[in-house]
Amino acid sequence: MTDTKIGTVYYTLQRGDSPLVATAIHNGHEVRPNLQALFNLTSDERLREEDPFTAEWVGITDNYIVGNYSRFEMDLNRPPEKAIYRKPEDAWGLHVWKEELPEEQAQESMVRYERFYKDVKQMLSKLLEEHDCIVIYDLHTYNHRREGANGPAADPEQNPEVNIGTGNMDREKWAPVVTAFMQSLGSYNYQGRQLDVRENVKFKGGHFMRWIHDTFGDRVCVMSIEFKKFFMDEWTGTPDWEQVQEIKQALEQTKRPVLQALTQVCAS
Repeated sequence: MTDTKIGTVYYTLQRGDSPLVATAIHNGHEVRPNLQALFNLTSDERLREEDPFTAEWVGITDNYIVGNYSRFEMDLNRPPEKAIYRKPEDAWGLHVWKEELPEEQAQESMVRYERFYKDVKQMLSKLLEEHDCIVIYDLHTYNHRREGANGPAADPEQNPEVNIGTGNMDREKWAPVVTAFMQSLGSYNYQGRQLDVRENVKFKGGHFMRWIHDTFGDRVCVMSIEFKKFFMDEWTGTPDWEQVQEIKQALEQTKRPVLQALTQVCAS
């Protein structure tokens, strides 16, 4: 059995035996001390745009990648030139910094960004020495009450409870895997109902997905899985822990059909 953990302050990588990897790269909330005084945003304002509780879900498999620090320090799901939010248009109109971020601080962040991608490449390369192909659940969350805590929720027609981003994969090749995942998740008995699971409605996937596909080609299937924050109060950051655990169980249920489909695709 393989059990390798690469731990840094900024992220944690765990490698086991399964061909399934779960990631939560926007889970983190911390920022390094020499940036704290430079932020124009409060801790609560940063939390609103982060993906808290996604690290609760990666335990469905023995391979996981978790971001421990805030996307406002460096966004691991954006390309290098956009990984630091320098202007309001980079960050949902938010004024992230009190003044322009000093280049020395930006470069310190980018050193960590580059190390993350180097370590992820090493981890996935090792997994591909053991498996013909692998599947990655790239787990995220998104806001749907941007008009305020008491404002209306976003139109559910354009904001599914679970958005599956498959934007730059070989969709035809991986169709059995995507279908297995969506059917399993969509049929799960979620507190007496079924989740609204749709593909590429709100998001098609970010840089992390594209980089993995570009780096490893058709041996890796990444699905960017975005849960609408229906399981928490996105303005206070307070979760409904029962729903957090229910989502984990729903994801757990998808493993068997997805891995069966993965085996079939890899063998063809």
